[in-house]
Amino acid sequence: MKKNKIDITSGLTRRDCLKQGSSAFALASLRALAPFVFAGCSELIPRSAAKTVKVGILHSQTGPTSMSEIPLRDIELMAIEDINAAGGVLGAQIESVVEDGGSRATTVFPKRAKKLLSESKVAVVFGCLTSASRKSVLPVFEESNGLLFYPASYEGNESSRNVIYTGSTPNQQILPAIDWLLSEAGGSRKRILLVGSDDVHKRTENLIVKKYLQDKSVVVVGETYIPPGEKDTRIAEAIRKTTPDAILSTLTGDSNLSFYNEWAAADVTAEQVPVVSTNVGEDELRRMRSNKVNGHFSARSYFQILKTDANKKFIDRFQQEHGYDRITDESIEAAYSSVYLWKAAVEKAGSFDVDKVREALCSDIKVDGPGGELRIDPKTLHAYKRFRLGRVNKNRQFEIVYQSADSIAPDPYPQSVFPGWSCDWTKGGVTKGAEVKIEN
Repeated sequence: MKKNKIDITSGLTRRDCLKQGSSAFALASLRALAPFVFAGCSELIPRSAAKTVKVGILHSQTGPTSMSEIPLRDIELMAIEDINAAGGVLGAQIESVVEDGGSRATTVFPKRAKKLLSESKVAVVFGCLTSASRKSVLPVFEESNGLLFYPASYEGNESSRNVIYTGSTPNQQILPAIDWLLSEAGGSRKRILLVGSDDVHKRTENLIVKKYLQDKSVVVVGETYIPPGEKDTRIAEAIRKTTPDAILSTLTGDSNLSFYNEWAAADVTAEQVPVVSTNVGEDELRRMRSNKVNGHFSARSYFQILKTDANKKFIDRFQQEHGYDRITDESIEAAYSSVYLWKAAVEKAGSFDVDKVREALCSDIKVDGPGGELRIDPKTLHAYKRFRLGRVNKNRQFEIVYQSADSIAPDPYPQSVFPGWSCDWTKGGVTKGAEVKIEN
C-alpha cells in the first residue's frame, strides 16, 4: 500500500492533520493547501515563510520514451521525499519542480530546461535519458551555469562542467563485456556480430568496439542497424550469412522484442551464439518469452538481484511506494543515488551554489548506493562504476556471473577512437584532437 506523503515541514501526514480537525476545517484546508504548507496541525504558514530549495526534474512523462523515463521521475521524487522527511538539506526542505520533456529531444527538452533554470531558478536538475535529449539541453546548462545529473549509460565523447554523468561509459560497460566474451569463461569467442539501433549513440559505441578489437585476434563479421522502434527481419539473415559465435546488441526499446524473436528464428542456441545486450534490463525481460532470452547476457553496473542490505532496503522502499509489481534497473539506481550524491555535496559545500557544489563533488565525497559506492572522477565529472554481467535464467531473472574486482575509472575519450582528445577539469577541461566523424 502506498504511504501517505509526508509534508515538507512536518513529520505528520496531511491525513493525520485533517483527522484532528472538523469536516468543515478539512474541506477548507484542502481548498487552501496550494499556497500554504503545514507547520504542524495547529496552524498553517505561508509557503514563502518556509525555507525551501527548488530542484528540477526533467524526464519524459508522455511519448515513446516515457515508459523508461517515468520510473526515473518516480525514484527521484521518492529520494527527495525521504530526504525531506529526514530533515532536508542545510535546514531547507526540497521543493520539486517537475517538467515533461514529451519524448521530444530537440524541441521540448531545451525549452523545459531553460524554464527550470531561468524561471523556476532551480539549484540542480536531475534529468534526461537519451543521448539526444542530453545533447540538446547541454547548451542551456552551459549558458546558465546550471547543473545536470545524467543517470544513463552512454557513448562517451563528451564532458561538460555542467553535467555530472552517473551512468557508465563504454570502457566501464561494453569493453569489459567484450573482454569476457574473449575469455575462456565467455567461450573464447572469435567472430562478433554488432547489432544496434540506428542512431549516433549506438554507432559511436560500435566504432569503439571495432577499434578496440583491431589488435586482437577477433573478427567483427558485420554490423546491422535497426531504426528505433521498428521490427526487422534482417537480423536473422545477418546471423545466417555471417555465422558469428557471439552478438553484441545495443538495441533499445521494443526493437529488442523482435530481435530476440529473430535470433530464435535463426535456429541457434544461446550456448552457440550468445547475445550480450547493453540495454536489456529487468523491465524488458518482463515482456519477453523465457525461451527467447534464456541463457543470454546483459552488461550493466547494477541488477535488482544484488544481495546487499542497501539494495534490499532500496527495493522494499520503492515497491512499497509504487507497487510490488514495480522493478528497479541500472538507470533507476543511478538516478536515486544521484540525488543523495548531490545532497552530500551540498552539505560539504555548505551552499547550493553550483560552483561550490561542483567543487565538493570533486573532493572525493561518496555515497553508498544500492549498487555500491558512487563517487565522481574530478577530471571528467563522470562516475566510477563497477561492471557486472548477468545471465538470464528460465524464470526471466538475472544471475550475476561476473563482476569487476573494483570500480572502473571512466574514460569518455578512448584514445583508439578519439586520439588527442582528453579531459581534465582540474587542469582546464577538454583538450581537443582531430574531429572524429561518426557515420549515421
